[in-house]
Amino acid sequence: MSPDGASQAGHSSWRRASFCASNECVEVAPHNGMIIVRNSTEPHSQVTYTAAEWQSFVLGVKAGEFDDLGK
Repeated sequence: MSPDGASQAGHSSWRRASFCASNECVEVAPHNGMIIVRNSTEPHSQVTYTAAEWQSFVLGVKAGEFDDLGK
């Protein structure tokens, strides 16, 4: 994982979950084989993950490993 700053701030393929009911959402985008994550309210602050790191996180989410967060 590495902070990425504003270098991909203009990236055009940002996605957010359909469950996001506001404009305050986590957004993700692919870029050069990596996954970039940002907060929609602070689009210039981004973090970049490898595909393997992202896949591990997604598997953890699907397995319910983070269900206790955000309650």
